[in-house]
Amino acid sequence: MSGPTKKRPSVVAEKRAASKPKAKSRRKKPAAKAKARSRNPLVWLMRTVTRLVWGIGWRVSALVTLAVIGAVGFYAITLPPVTALLDGRSRGSVTLLDRDGSVFAWRGEQFGGQITANTVSPYLKDAVVATEDRRFYGHFGISPRGVASAVRINLSEGRGPLSGHGGSTISQQTAKLLCLGTAYDPADGLTEAEYEADCRRTTLVRKIKEALYAVAMEVRYSKDDILTIYLNRAYLGAGARGFEAAAQRYFGISANEVLPAEAAMLAGLLKAPSRYAPTADLQRSQDRAATIIRLMEDQGYLSKSEADEARLQPAKLSAAAEARAGGYFADWVMEDGPNFLTEDTTEDVVIRTTFDQRIQTAAEEALQFVFDTKVRKGSKAQTAIVVMSADGAVRAMVGGRKFKGVAGQFNRAIQAKRQTGSAFKPFVYGAALDLGFDTNALVTDEPYCLDVPGSGEWCPENYTRDYKGQVTLTQALAQSLNIPAVKVFERVGREAVVKIASDFGLESDLAVGPALALGTSESTLIEMTGAYAGILNGGSSVEPYGLVQLNIKGESEPLLEQLGGIGERVISETAARQLVYMMNQVVEVGTGRKARLPGRQVAGKTGTTQAARDAWFIGFTADYVAGVWMGYDDNTPLTGVTGGGLPAEIWRETMLRVQEGTPVTPLPMAIPDRIAAAPTTRQERPRPSGGNNAERVIINILEELFGR
Repeated sequence: MSGPTKKRPSVVAEKRAASKPKAKSRRKKPAAKAKARSRNPLVWLMRTVTRLVWGIGWRVSALVTLAVIGAVGFYAITLPPVTALLDGRSRGSVTLLDRDGSVFAWRGEQFGGQITANTVSPYLKDAVVATEDRRFYGHFGISPRGVASAVRINLSEGRGPLSGHGGSTISQQTAKLLCLGTAYDPADGLTEAEYEADCRRTTLVRKIKEALYAVAMEVRYSKDDILTIYLNRAYLGAGARGFEAAAQRYFGISANEVLPAEAAMLAGLLKAPSRYAPTADLQRSQDRAATIIRLMEDQGYLSKSEADEARLQPAKLSAAAEARAGGYFADWVMEDGPNFLTEDTTEDVVIRTTFDQRIQTAAEEALQFVFDTKVRKGSKAQTAIVVMSADGAVRAMVGGRKFKGVAGQFNRAIQAKRQTGSAFKPFVYGAALDLGFDTNALVTDEPYCLDVPGSGEWCPENYTRDYKGQVTLTQALAQSLNIPAVKVFERVGREAVVKIASDFGLESDLAVGPALALGTSESTLIEMTGAYAGILNGGSSVEPYGLVQLNIKGESEPLLEQLGGIGERVISETAARQLVYMMNQVVEVGTGRKARLPGRQVAGKTGTTQAARDAWFIGFTADYVAGVWMGYDDNTPLTGVTGGGLPAEIWRETMLRVQEGTPVTPLPMAIPDRIAAAPTTRQERPRPSGGNNAERVIINILEELFGR
């Protein structure tokens, strides 16, 4: 029993020992298979490529990651404080105030002042986020989902992946507004427009840089800091840079005060500022705002009742923006002032002007009324109007009628040089009166010819093709007779008339020839109106002006100041008062009867050029001087229009509105107390009369020496 028992362990050991070789043989089988597989070249190649790709891939990824981190870090440490990035303008702005101190126009890039995401109206903040980047507070500067969606939309619409929808976050848009930190420098050789175009380029490399810059801003600034920069730098049309300037420009209030409808309209401008600007097309801007209101409602920023109220009461323009008053006037003041403080200013400038919005409205309404009621529909005739005070302070300016589709703002009141016709005649008679001629001096209206060197015989004719015989100077001017005007011109002396006209402010080239008496030389409407203001103010020259005071914004001491436009005396006060009477008779009994105002004295003169290419009426009351020109830009003759017709009617309608409610003041005129005696042979030409006058004595001596 003991034998078998002792042998059991050895048997077990033998079994284990015997089993070991078997186990060993089983381990050798996989090795054999692996060896067999290693002999397969395709598998070996794949494994080698995989190892190579992995080895290069993680190293490249690491390098790219390091490069991204480095670029983000570089941008982040170079970013300045937020306050240094809020005013992104390279040029300043000009704010124009009327005579009462109210804003009526803006020029340049307006910056209304710094606002922050924390102080701005919450409606505006929500509108911007809802419109531009609904995930703004959740991403890290870029939105992969937004980019993918934009690429998908662009491809589905047949555009390139980066053309059209950009999928940019507010952070990326801010990076673009900052031009990736590159400020405009004229020394780089780019214009400001080229610089901005370069900043807006959409290329793959540019998008990558914008993304890096956006992430860097997320690292350096808070979300509200980024939104603050965006709210201050975004361009919103009509020269408004930033939401504060836009709110003031369009609504006359601060961006901190806007309500949902106004906030939606402002946010809607971000897509296309010029297209959606309410000053360009209010209805289009309101339609765009309705879309923003829907987005705000869908995203929970507005309740249904708030959204419904905003839709029922859409935002409207402020009075100044609605009127867009003084466009021509504002352009004139900008051109008339020093360039470095107007067009090219780098400062924010405030200009107080002579502009009167009530008078401007009166002129515009009068022009529209006459064309609506007395001009054939579709007429392309142009008209310009200038209204000024006797010292040359321009109160209103209409540079032309604006036609839909006609580009440019050609200001016919100051830029169009046209023949003046009989509107020039007051300067002929003014020269005569200044030499002592009497308003009732007689001159014969009869066939009359002159030999003009180089041109031959010239025989002027009256507009009516008839002759009136002997007439007084007053009658000759009232009926706008040509032959008496030429006779007086020749009698007084061409040079004397040219000097007086020039001294009154007619700066155009005045060709010294007999036809000058009939207004063949060219002048602008503002020059002619200013010259007539000189007659009203007693015979002193006038320099039309619009700028009263120019200040740097925030400073009380003016850089420029204009105290008035009256200059040197041109003719005596007596002569000026006599001339006012003669021009009053033009309106009372002569060619300007359509300009008469009920219960108020008016003086003026009509003017119609050859073939009726230009028609003028310039006149004044005791308070204001107004000039009206009418014609075609291409010099096409007017049909059935003379200065005593439509221009006089436009003048009358303008002055009816201008003088409404103002006290009646008589004209400063000298009414004659006698009528001239019957003429003798020696009275065929007008003779000077009056007191002792050195010039008159010289003329009499010369007559005795050389004959009359």
